[in-house]
Amino acid sequence: MQAILSTTGQITLPESVRQQLHLQPGDAVEIIVGEQGEIKLLPVTSSITKLKGMLSTPPKSLTLSVKDAIAKGAYIYD
Repeated sequence: MQAILSTTGQITLPESVRQQLHLQPGDAVEIIVGEQGEIKLLPVTSSITKLKGMLSTPPKSLTLSVKDAIAKGAYIYD
């Protein structure tokens, strides 16, 4: 995948990259240049509220009863 550097030093991230990193207009990214000249682009984490809706609701809720686990032979480590 390639991007072209503009005369003002800007690069447009391809849509597939923005989607994979869940980037929206105005989001911040961290740019890290490695020792071999490689570049890493990492989304800067922000408020937990931005994560709302990223995961689907599980089809079945999970409940755990300690008594049930012990009855089934589960071992609890201290």
